[in-house]
Amino acid sequence: MEQNQLYPIFLKLNVLNVLIVGGGTVGLEKLSFLLKSSPNATVLVVSKDFDEDFLRLANKYQVSLLKAPYNKLALKNKQLVIAATNNIEINKQIYADCKANNIIVNVADTPSLCDFYLGGIVTKGNIKIAISTNGKSPTLAKRLRQFLEDIIPENINELAENLNKFRKTIKGNFSDKVNQLNQLTEKLL
Repeated sequence: MEQNQLYPIFLKLNVLNVLIVGGGTVGLEKLSFLLKSSPNATVLVVSKDFDEDFLRLANKYQVSLLKAPYNKLALKNKQLVIAATNNIEINKQIYADCKANNIIVNVADTPSLCDFYLGGIVTKGNIKIAISTNGKSPTLAKRLRQFLEDIIPENINELAENLNKFRKTIKGNFSDKVNQLNQLTEKLL
């Protein structure tokens, strides 16, 4: 049986520099997804043209826009890049330029040219759950996200806050603290 080998991480996109190349439908989808999860992300979008909906979303947030064709100079000081143009050759060039500069990159709808995938995300206050299908089925990730959004109670954040307060009061070494928190939370499931 094939196993998902991806390593999930949660990035602080407000302290990283993100580049999205493409201001059309796919770029809009990627920017929407990114801003939904990280509304204070530091993002530059480079595109020859921007759709109206794209501009509307970008203007609601602090997204920098550069109306120009892709040039590898746009990669300067970027740590994460999403290629979302409607030109596979440009997307491949973005990928090659990113690899040459040790920048992680996602080429939309091209799993073989991705260092990372944008999966489904469920957010309830401080609780965030990421869902990956290893690039196999974004639709399944979406359905799982919808399911989890429905079943996880809205007040789960209150529980997280209370557990955090309790954790700060626990005495002992790391192992003792883990055991006490395990005992407290084992009845939650």
